[in-house]
Amino acid sequence: MSTALVTDLTIFVLALLVGIEVIGKVPATLHTPLMSAANSIHGIVIVGALLIGLTAHNAVGYILAFVAAFFAAANVVGGYVVTGRMLKMFRRKAAPAPAKAAPAPQPAEAAGGAEQRESVRS
Repeated sequence: MSTALVTDLTIFVLALLVGIEVIGKVPATLHTPLMSAANSIHGIVIVGALLIGLTAHNAVGYILAFVAAFFAAANVVGGYVVTGRMLKMFRRKAAPAPAKAAPAPQPAEAAGGAEQRESVRS
């Protein structure tokens, strides 16, 4: 392994450990809003993954770029889905429209309807 690869992997592992430590300190009630608002950070991760893919000249670099881009894209999509669900919870529910009562038939119409039914039967 080259020195640059070992350095990059060391930075990746250290960033992973720091991220786990920081997220572990967030209270559960704030975790979902915090992560759903972090879509811009995941967008930056996608850009970094694309840069890794451009500068990679071996299979390990291409695999790391693909994995980073896949997970970052999954985070972006998941963040927008969670944000959409959270915003839907705070929408006001529409009041149901009052049901309109059907107008009562007029006595003349009721009698005429009966005559028509009798003529249909004969």
